[in-house]
Amino acid sequence: MAGERILLVEDEASLRNTLKLNLELEGYAVTVATSGPEALERLRGAHFALVIMDVMLPGIDGFSVIETVRLEGNQVPALFLTARNTVADRIRGLRAGDDYLGKPFDLTELLLRISKLVHKVDQTEAASLPITFSFPGGRIDFDRYEAIGSDGAKHDLTQREALLLRLLVEKAGEVVSREEILRKVWGYNVFPTTRTVDNFIVAFRKYFEADPREPRHFHSVRGVGYKFTP
Repeated sequence: MAGERILLVEDEASLRNTLKLNLELEGYAVTVATSGPEALERLRGAHFALVIMDVMLPGIDGFSVIETVRLEGNQVPALFLTARNTVADRIRGLRAGDDYLGKPFDLTELLLRISKLVHKVDQTEAASLPITFSFPGGRIDFDRYEAIGSDGAKHDLTQREALLLRLLVEKAGEVVSREEILRKVWGYNVFPTTRTVDNFIVAFRKYFEADPREPRHFHSVRGVGYKFTP
């Protein structure tokens, strides 16, 4: 659709300029970013019909950018455009985003893939966590940044508390590594200590556990990470 806004994230100037020109010739309004942090800033500040994302970027890689905004509730369709073309890379890209095209690529094929993603029906209803989540320890409202604890008390959540809760709930039953938490919750250029993350888990136990000393829902796995058990 003419006029749809696309975010193009590519740090190679010649390719970025070529893609921008061809997308504009197709009628799209193109915003560019040249690094992972800049892409995050753009995605948090505006609505886009699609993001075309390189993977190997300065600051933070493209996979992590999309995984982070997904965690924040942004379901913008994402097409990874990258020279990283191993099976593991393709699997991660398709899990994080919506399509994956290796470099070098055919321009006509790329434009067809872009058109299908932009016109995808009900794109904003991609699989994601619901706005609210209930479990025996209480209820979390991710939209309002509120939680009802095991004792019925209401707790206002900070953004990072909400993001960490969303990540743990999304991965319920799995151990989430500290590295994944750093990448998706704290983002780039900020590296909290293990104790900082532990303090968040301690707070969650106070909110949601009947007996914080004997947690049923929020567990620390020594040397590995953290786990939420509904």
